[in-house]
Amino acid sequence: MGGPPPAPSPRVVSLVPSVTETLLAWDVVPAACTRFCEQPDLPHVGGTKDPDIEAIVGLAPDLVVMCVEENRREDADALAGAGVATASLSIAGVADVAPGLRMLAGLVGAGQAAAGDIAAVEAAAGSQPAGTPGSGSDAAARLRAFVPVWKRPWMTLSGGTYGSSLLAALGVVNVFDDAPVRYPTVTLDEVRARRPDVVLAPSEPYPFGERHVPLFADVAPVVLVDGQDLFWWGVRTARAMPRLAAQLAAVDPGTA
Repeated sequence: MGGPPPAPSPRVVSLVPSVTETLLAWDVVPAACTRFCEQPDLPHVGGTKDPDIEAIVGLAPDLVVMCVEENRREDADALAGAGVATASLSIAGVADVAPGLRMLAGLVGAGQAAAGDIAAVEAAAGSQPAGTPGSGSDAAARLRAFVPVWKRPWMTLSGGTYGSSLLAALGVVNVFDDAPVRYPTVTLDEVRARRPDVVLAPSEPYPFGERHVPLFADVAPVVLVDGQDLFWWGVRTARAMPRLAAQLAAVDPGTA
């Protein structure tokens, strides 16, 4: 006789694009997700900052997964007030990803499916300790980077963010690492004063592309990077790190 049948996966709503991508990789299909999760075949329940609370409650989920970085406390409170169970992950750096994945896997009963991804993230983070200059390639280790995340006004990220941590894990110095807020507003004059070697222009949240490269002509050489590789944590992390490292390895700091 066989053992008891496996417990069914809980009915999950994901309000975090990184979580949605991760759950699908583990064959856990969310009952709904946000419009930013890039899953047109799944029902959408608003955005990360403006979820449709009524629609979520109507789905009667067993769990709504949120995160401190992308979702609002008032929405978590509203869901809790409606009797909906929520779990909020806090991912401030590369070192938080494996524990976060382990927690998520436990919540959705995906421990076996998640094991390989958790091990891969631990190996990637362990081989390139976060915040250690020189832990990446020799070229990347010398790079000082400016990362614009928005235009009109110009905004960037500080050292207390996942994206900055990922760069540090590759040996890249965020020139606004010391900013007192997570996403400071800056001017290009302020950027030039910090003498970056490279501008890493991501495809999101603002869609930087080739047409924006001339804007940084007197700042530093520009490398266009996948914003999801830089900002989406989860199953993507272990694969994103070598992709970004390969792009950075081609940058010559001497040209800045």
